[in-house]
Amino acid sequence: MTINNMTFRLGGAAGDGVESSGAGLCLALTRGGLHVFGLPDYHSRIRGGHNFFSVRISDQPLYSHEEPVHLLLALTEETISRHQDKIVEGGAIVYDSGQVQDLPLHGKGILALHGKGILALPIPLSEMAKEKAGTELARNTVALGVAAGLTGFDPEPIESVIRQNFGRKGQAVVDGNLAASEAGYREGQKYAADFPFKLERIPDAPPRMVLNGNQAFAMGALAGGCRFVAGYPMTPGSPVLEWMAAHAADYGVVIAQVEDEIAAINLIIGAGQAGVRAMAPTSGGGFSLMVEALGLAGMTEVPIVIYEAQRPGPSTGLATRTEQGDLWFVLRASQGEFPRIVLTPGSIEQAFEAGWRAFNLAERYQCPVIVLSDHFLATAVRDVDLEALDFDAVTIDRGELLSEAELDALKGEYKRQAFTESGISPRAIPGHPKAVYAPSSDEHNEYGHIEEDAENRRRMMDKRMRKLETAVKEMRPPALYGPEQADFTFVGWGSTYGPLREAVDRLNAQGTRANMLHIVDVWPFPAESTAPMLAAARRTIAVEGNYSGQMADLIRMATGHQVADRILKYDGRPLSPEYILENVKRKT
Repeated sequence: MTINNMTFRLGGAAGDGVESSGAGLCLALTRGGLHVFGLPDYHSRIRGGHNFFSVRISDQPLYSHEEPVHLLLALTEETISRHQDKIVEGGAIVYDSGQVQDLPLHGKGILALHGKGILALPIPLSEMAKEKAGTELARNTVALGVAAGLTGFDPEPIESVIRQNFGRKGQAVVDGNLAASEAGYREGQKYAADFPFKLERIPDAPPRMVLNGNQAFAMGALAGGCRFVAGYPMTPGSPVLEWMAAHAADYGVVIAQVEDEIAAINLIIGAGQAGVRAMAPTSGGGFSLMVEALGLAGMTEVPIVIYEAQRPGPSTGLATRTEQGDLWFVLRASQGEFPRIVLTPGSIEQAFEAGWRAFNLAERYQCPVIVLSDHFLATAVRDVDLEALDFDAVTIDRGELLSEAELDALKGEYKRQAFTESGISPRAIPGHPKAVYAPSSDEHNEYGHIEEDAENRRRMMDKRMRKLETAVKEMRPPALYGPEQADFTFVGWGSTYGPLREAVDRLNAQGTRANMLHIVDVWPFPAESTAPMLAAARRTIAVEGNYSGQMADLIRMATGHQVADRILKYDGRPLSPEYILENVKRKT
C-alpha cells in the first residue's frame, strides 16, 4: 500500500551524524518529488547524549511535524527505549544488532510494544558500514538505505545527495557511502513485504528548496541589502552568522565574529550610523547583554536589526531546546521608553520576508527592529517551492535619507533630530560637509547636542514616540486561517503557525469548525485591526510555547479582549498538532 504519508525517526548519540543524515534524507525525499518536514532534537554537548531527527513525509505540503512514528531507525539502544511508545501499529524498528543486545529477538519478529504489533529488524548496521565504507561512521548511511528498501523508495535521490555531501571528501569516500547505502537498500528489500507503509517517487515534480527558518531569514536579509553582520556564536541564532559568512565573499558582506554580544550590537550601531544595513543574530542570553546598547540605538535613532532566536531560560536554560518566553522581554528591554518594532515570523516564507522587511522598517522609522524567532522555527526544515520565497517582492526603502543634492542645498546647520510631525527626522550619512553632527547617548536637542531643558526633553520624547503612531499603520493584521465562522478560534504567534494550521485542518475534517488568528507584526501592536477579529470569534484559545501566555496578556493590554483559554507548553519541546488537539478535548 503506497500512502506517501509517514514519519521516519533516526536516533543515536551526538557524533553519530544523526542531524546531517536527517537533513540529507529530507533533501533526497524532496528530490524524489515528496514533501517533507524535518525536525532535529539534540543535546547541548559535542558527543554522547541522545539525538534524533524526525522526518515527516507526504505527497501534500507539510507545515509541522507529528508525533506518531512509522519507522524508527535506532543506532543506539537508548533510541528504542525513548521512542518505542510513538511507533504506530504495524510500524517497524530497524536497529543496529551490533549495538542493541537486550531486545528479546535474535532475528526478525513482531514485538508487542504498548499493545501494538511492531516489526523488529535487527540489522548489523555497523558491520555493514565497516565492510562497505571502511568505517562504522557510515552506519547511518546504511540505515537510510534500509529505509528506502523497506518502503520501496527509489534509491537514486539518496545516491545523488551522497555524491553532493561527500564529494569534497574525495571519490573513495563517495564510493564507500554509495556502497553502504546500496547494501542497506538490499537488506531492507528482504523485509519489504512485512512493512505495510510505502513511499513512491513522484515523477516530474517541480524543483523545491529545503530550508530552515534561519536560512530563510538570512536569505531575506541578504536580498534586503544587509551588508554587515556581527555576532557571537549562540544557539540557535548563530547559524544565521554562519550562513552569511559562507556567502559573504560572493555578495560583499562584512562579517565580524566578536568577543561577546555587547561588542556585536555596538558594532552594528556603528555600521548603522555610517549608513550600512547591519544585523546581529543571537538568542535570549545574548540579547540580555545587548540591552544597554539597544537603548543607545533608540536614543541616537540609528536603524539596526536584531535577530533573536529564542530558547528556554532563564540563564543558560535549555541551550538546544525551544520556547517563546522572550516576548515581553524584547518589548520592554532597556531602560526608559523608545520606539522599537517587533516581528514574529512563523513559517519559512514569513522568515524570508522578515529578513528584508526588517531593514526597511528600521530605516523608515530610524529605530531598532527585533525579529523574534525560536529554536523550532530556526532549525526545523521544510521544502518550499522556488517561487514561495518571493524575491520579486523585495524592495529597499531607506526612508527619510537625504541625498547628496539635498545636502548640497541645505541652508543652515544640519538638524539630525529635527522635530517633525511624523517623528522621523531627515537622516544623512556621515561624510558630507553639511552632514556633521554629534550623536549623543544623553538627551539632546535637534542638533544632537546634550540638552537637559525640561521642555526640550518633553518635545524629544514626543517626537521619538510619534514614530509608533506612524508605524502602527503599516503593521499587518493577524492572518485568518480556516473558515470565517468557527466554534473556536486559536490565537497564535511565531512558530505556532504550522502546528496550529494542521490542528485546524484536522478539526474541520472531523466536523468541528475551527480557525486560527496568527500574529506576525507584534509591535507596535495592530490593535485597531485585531480587536474586531477577536470580537467576532465565538471563543478564543491562545496557543503559546511559554508558561504565562505572554501574547494573550499583550492582547488584553492592547485590545481589552480576554482570551478565554490557553494551551501552553514550556518543557523545551515544540508544540505539535497532537498536543494541541489533546488539550482542546480537555477544554471543550
